[in-house]
Amino acid sequence: QVQLVESGGGLVQPGGSLRLSCAASGFTLNNYAIGWFRQAPGKEREGVSCITRSGRSTFYVDSVKGRFTISRDNAKNTVYLEMNNLIPDDTAVYYCARSTVYASPYTWHQPGLYDAWGQGTQVTVSP
Repeated sequence: QVQLVESGGGLVQPGGSLRLSCAASGFTLNNYAIGWFRQAPGKEREGVSCITRSGRSTFYVDSVKGRFTISRDNAKNTVYLEMNNLIPDDTAVYYCARSTVYASPYTWHQPGLYDAWGQGTQVTVSP
């Protein structure tokens, strides 16, 4: 069956770094765009980043540009999210998801375009 499993979350101090991993099984990862989303208590689920199936294009929410980098390693069937210079507002559960369509700069952040989700990994940024 289709599965996406996130890992790499944890507690980190402000200014620190984490690398999240999204390991896919049950499908060929390189046939799909993959997005990262996050949800903090009391807030809407927010698109953080997305990488197209080819890897030629990447998208980021403005608040993480310059700090986060999405990448994919098709040989390992894994997508990564490198997070640097973390701030407390980054605290959330982070999810990866498989897109049902080709991602675009205008729609990649919409959760309804994704048909499979991981269980999430908690990221906490605190002094």
